[in-house]
Amino acid sequence: MARTTSLEIVSELVANVLTIEVAEGDRVEAGDTVVLLESMKMEIPMLAERAGTVTAIRVTVGDVVQDGDVLVVLD
Repeated sequence: MARTTSLEIVSELVANVLTIEVAEGDRVEAGDTVVLLESMKMEIPMLAERAGTVTAIRVTVGDVVQDGDVLVVLD
């Protein structure tokens, strides 16, 4: 039986969560923007590295995230 491995999409810097582009249960493709961060007046899209289904969103709009914080989990 094949096992699916979850993928955590993490922040790569200290930033504010500007928008969340997905909802739990959404299907995403590789390269889709899942969260838009803002740091130093620049918008940084956080992209899905592979296709999957959003199983958890760990942030809300306005949160300040740190390097390594989990933003979204894909299954």
